[in-house]
This record gives sequence, structure tokens and C-alpha cells, in this order.
Amino acid sequence: MASVLVVEDDQFVRSALIRHLTDASHAVRSVGTALEALREVAHHRFDVVILDLGLPDLDGSEALKMLRGITDVPVIIATARDDEAEIVRLLNDGADDYLTKPFSVEHLSARMAAVLRRSRAAGAEPPPRVLRVGGLAIDPLRRQAELDGAVLDLTRREFDLLAFLAGRPGVVVARRELLAEVWQQAYGDDQTIDVHLSWLRRKLGETAANPRYLHTLRGVGVKLEAPR
Repeated sequence: MASVLVVEDDQFVRSALIRHLTDASHAVRSVGTALEALREVAHHRFDVVILDLGLPDLDGSEALKMLRGITDVPVIIATARDDEAEIVRLLNDGADDYLTKPFSVEHLSARMAAVLRRSRAAGAEPPPRVLRVGGLAIDPLRRQAELDGAVLDLTRREFDLLAFLAGRPGVVVARRELLAEVWQQAYGDDQTIDVHLSWLRRKLGETAANPRYLHTLRGVGVKLEAPR
């Protein structure tokens, strides 16, 4: 049994999905707008989200990006759109699978089972070790970072960025790789990275002009290393 969130504004389709998933012994919650979906994932734990793109308040592709900002829950896109370029873009933006309407309940069940198998297999991996770089200690399992023994108050994205760089100490990481791995985006605005780096530097007690841990190589990327 899985906990499923259905995000679908068409009442007929929504009711059919709820009925099928409930008959398959899944626990189902459903909403009809993107904002309701964001509220649901912020307050409840789901194993998978089935997301329609044609929502009344916000396009589903934008909703997907916002979901990826607050949760790693697997997302299956369910929509009537079948443009290949858009499918590729959505997968690059963080979707785990894609179903084109109309689809059979058997097809949905098979895709859900495959996504859940991958998700649970990833969750069965051994807990990541604490990452240490100089006076920094980053615990990915507890999602906690400390500097010289003091806990850092980091946002979710700041922690993800710091942890990703700490896993590659002394290595210059390209901005494109940061966008792909931390923001789950194939393309994006470099300013987003710069803003988060600025916030991180402030919390690490450093500046771009006088870096201690975070070093930017203009036109190349960013690296995290212990102060010398």
C-alpha cells in the first residue's frame, strides 16, 4: 500500500483515479489546484504524487518546480499533452515518469509500481556518513550542519548546496552541475546560485572578497575546501 496524492482538476478523472487507487488498497488524498498540492506535501508524507499539468491556478510544469523545492517525493505527470520536447523538459525538471491521457488503470498501476520500487530501493541504501571539511560537519541523514560545533540555521536549499559541495571537497563544481544536482534543473539562472552562495557565506562568517570555505572561480564553478 502507498500513500498517494492526486492533483487533478477534472472531477470525473479525479474520481476515477481515486476509486481505482482506493480499490488497489492505496491511501489517497486529492486536490484540484497547485497551491492545494503544495500545502498537502508540506503537511503530509506521500509515497507518490500524480500531477496533472492543466491546473486552474498554475501550470503543472511550474507546480512541479515548486514541489521539487520542498520535497523529493516521486512525481508522475498525467496529462493530455504529448509533445516530446515538453516531456524531456519535465523529466529534466524532476518528474519521475510521464503518462499521456487517456491511459488505462493497468498502465498507471505498472508505472506507479516501478516508481515506488526505485524510490524504496534508494531509501534502502545505507545512511550517508557525516561529511567533514575543516570545522564544518554536515550530517545528511539528520539534515544538520555545524561550524566549529555551532549548529547552522540553513534553509533546505542552502543545506543541499552545502552538502553537495562538502561531498566533493576541493573539487571545482560547474554551475551547470549544481543546477542539475541541487536544483534538479537542466537549465537555469546563475543568479539563483549566486544568491544562495551569498546567503551561505554570510552564515559561514565569510564574504566573496574574503572567502574561507566557499571559493568561486569565475567562469568555471565553485569549490568548498577547508581554510588554510
